[in-house]
Amino acid sequence: MSTNAHPPSTAGPGLKGAVELSAADLLGHGSTFCPNPRMALWSNHPKVFIDVATTGEGRCPYCGTVYRLKAGEHFHGH
Repeated sequence: MSTNAHPPSTAGPGLKGAVELSAADLLGHGSTFCPNPRMALWSNHPKVFIDVATTGEGRCPYCGTVYRLKAGEHFHGH
């Protein structure tokens, strides 16, 4: 039985890849949150905000999903 319920661009436990974000996808100060709305209900954990703007990439401490800015994207914060 396959448990791969994530879209191809979404990483999760045991999956390769990362969630690629545009700068417009980031919240106020350059963060995103996990779990994201595309994740399967079974993979839910407490909501955490992840800084992506500082280095261009961030990792969820619960599930290990990597969130990164798409190539060529730059976040211009408030």
